[in-house]
Amino acid sequence: MAKTATKPKEIVEPKLDGSKYSCQVILEKCTLEQAYDRSLPTDARLIRYKVDGKDFLDVTRSAKAANIFDLYFDTYGKGALQSIDYGKGTISPGQWGYVSPSDAKKKKRR
Repeated sequence: MAKTATKPKEIVEPKLDGSKYSCQVILEKCTLEQAYDRSLPTDARLIRYKVDGKDFLDVTRSAKAANIFDLYFDTYGKGALQSIDYGKGTISPGQWGYVSPSDAKKKKRR
């Protein structure tokens, strides 16, 4: 009888879905340089948290910091969330991500 190789179990990390908490996760597990990007909206916040002894940094936006706290507390548990700080973004939240409409060819009048 041939033995089959068993695969080691993969650790599945929870994916942050902020829609349930009225949050939008812009950057997940990013570097400090990425988080300090000035092209982010002014309402973006820097979230520092610790999972299994490793420190991580996310950029998340929400109308209330309590919603962000609830998202990370419910996802990673007690003691994981280290701090919620303001981001360095300078773009107005209403203008962030706005794409101007493309110029359609105008028909000539006869």
